[in-house]
Amino acid sequence: MNENGPYNDGHRTLLWSKTPMSKRKNQELTDFGARLAELRKSAGYTQVELAEEIGVTQRMIAYYEGQTDHPPTALLPGIARALRISADELLGTKALPKTRKPRNTRLHRRLEQIEQLGVKEKRQVVQFLDTFIEREKLKKKVASG
Repeated sequence: MNENGPYNDGHRTLLWSKTPMSKRKNQELTDFGARLAELRKSAGYTQVELAEEIGVTQRMIAYYEGQTDHPPTALLPGIARALRISADELLGTKALPKTRKPRNTRLHRRLEQIEQLGVKEKRQVVQFLDTFIEREKLKKKVASG
């Protein structure tokens, strides 16, 4: 057991272990900014979109992507929720699933927003999409024929 000098009134305690953190853990924690940028991009977010999603400025996202060892503890839950991962996965203390596909692409986020619309608005969006898809099919048919 380690003694913590005057802070423990002479009692032995395990609070201040002299065992260093493994290099792997240190490396994971020091790559926070790079990991945040990679996860943001794989989720289909721009810095501006992620900032809007969690209620901060784009400048803050850029700042934290440039940081190596000071993750924004107050923002971790919001960032993790927006990227649809756990805080442990965001921090790199837990590995991401091997077969991880981008879970939240820009298109999927838009579809989720459309699902929240009223019946009339959804119908209008579907009609617009149908029109656009049919137009593209006609263009391909004309180009190939």
